[in-house]
Amino acid sequence: MNTSATIRSLATQWTVVVPLLAAVALVLSWGREPAPFAVAVIALCLAGAVLAAVHHAEVIAHRVGEPFGSLVLAVAVTVIEVALIVTLMVDGGPKTSALARDTVFAAVMITCNGIVGLSLLVGAVRTRVAVFNAEGSGAALATVATLATLSLVLPTFTIGKPGPEFSSAQLAFAAVSSLLLYGLFVAVQTVRHREYFLPLTQEGRLKPDEHHAALPGRGATVLSLTMLLVALIAVVGDAKAVSPVIESGVQAAGMPQAVVGVVIALLVLLPETLAAVRAARRERVQTSLNLALGSAMASIGLTIPAIALASIWLSGPLHLGLSATHMVLLGLTVVVGALTVVPGRATLLQGGVHLSIFAAFVFLAISP
Repeated sequence: MNTSATIRSLATQWTVVVPLLAAVALVLSWGREPAPFAVAVIALCLAGAVLAAVHHAEVIAHRVGEPFGSLVLAVAVTVIEVALIVTLMVDGGPKTSALARDTVFAAVMITCNGIVGLSLLVGAVRTRVAVFNAEGSGAALATVATLATLSLVLPTFTIGKPGPEFSSAQLAFAAVSSLLLYGLFVAVQTVRHREYFLPLTQEGRLKPDEHHAALPGRGATVLSLTMLLVALIAVVGDAKAVSPVIESGVQAAGMPQAVVGVVIALLVLLPETLAAVRAARRERVQTSLNLALGSAMASIGLTIPAIALASIWLSGPLHLGLSATHMVLLGLTVVVGALTVVPGRATLLQGGVHLSIFAAFVFLAISP
């Protein structure tokens, strides 16, 4: 089959059709208040566009290989998250002052406990002991802990402005520091110490590359890159249409406003979770950890600078500081995560411990 025929075949797949439908839904709903049935259709398009976006990111990842593949997925998901946060904050006014904090912290809890725990559980079930590279995973966890402390913990204790928020200078420092630290990690992950982030065998040696599927051609890769951009734009626009429904549903259920941030993070990170579990089932737990910790890192390292830039025209306060309960959960996550990654091997127990912390986070978000 020649290249043009291959591209025509790919163009008929759901991963191409769904983002286009989501884009059409965006155009038809822009500037309007859709009816309940229309909101349901838009929500389906939104979910499909998220799945399609991560699929196309995986195609690109397969083309460029590890650990670049995990980086592509993490950045793609974070772009969706940042766009959703900024979009909702622009439209929501003062009531969304804590949305960025709630969503970023939810992303950290979901990735560092939910995805990590599930990946370790799946990996340990298949091989009894999940094996990964302690150097790479430890470096990623240390970066996540530093970014989370600088951006989410310190605002609770600074005195530049009243409440759990940074002054303008402090916010600028946190944004620049987050961006530089994330960039430094990416350089280490992809260039200087790339071998630290590659999957290992049960004996601790580098796992050979898998070539079960042929690498996508240049045309297929360009198509996936194009559809990835279309899907991301559709996700942002469609989220504006369904966000009032999410907020009203949370209010009707009597849940705290912070649950909105948890719902957004769960929505955005669901495809990332599926990708991590698939990697763990293929005995590539290091790839799963790259996805989880890389997403947590990108969520803070890219979201905080974007929010800092958006705060120039956003009205109202920007609450970033965590509550005491959330700081306890973050501290527990860092300690348990360090004890998990240092040995470079994990059993069902470590997976269960991380999942229990994640369950506690979800429960306390609903019933603080």
